[in-house]
Amino acid sequence: MKFRKLHSHEVECRVAMVKPNGFSLLLYKDARCDMAILDETVGAMNWQRSHSRDNANCTVSLWDADKGQWISKEDTGTKSNTEAEKGMASDSFKRACFNWGIGRELYTAPFIWINQTNYIVNGNKVYEKFRVQHFAVDEINGDITQLAISDSRGNVVYKYNVQ
Repeated sequence: MKFRKLHSHEVECRVAMVKPNGFSLLLYKDARCDMAILDETVGAMNWQRSHSRDNANCTVSLWDADKGQWISKEDTGTKSNTEAEKGMASDSFKRACFNWGIGRELYTAPFIWINQTNYIVNGNKVYEKFRVQHFAVDEINGDITQLAISDSRGNVVYKYNVQ
């Protein structure tokens, strides 16, 4: 079973680190993206998830009709800063989906540094939303080959192999 690569609208950005001369962004996918890809690829009735260890671990199981059994992959998550328990359940689910190969291309993302200080407030916060405007992945090796990120006004702030 092979899951498709992510589309640009499924990849999100968040600020990872802020320094006086700029900030870095991380690419991620959310749990809704994983659920949609699982439904699309194996069907809504052919996958399941379960949580253990107070939501720290999530097991994602896919039905293998040839073997007549569920095949499972598991991973652990960490609490989030806003909703700790919900965040941990979501994180463990997303990590278990990475184990199945969903969104694994995000591990090949380049280091994204925005060398602009006009978005930085009080020296340590960025109050701006960024979105992936363009995203391309090599279908064979799964590496990100092109990436463009824009701010909420549509200004491109980062390009990787994009003209």
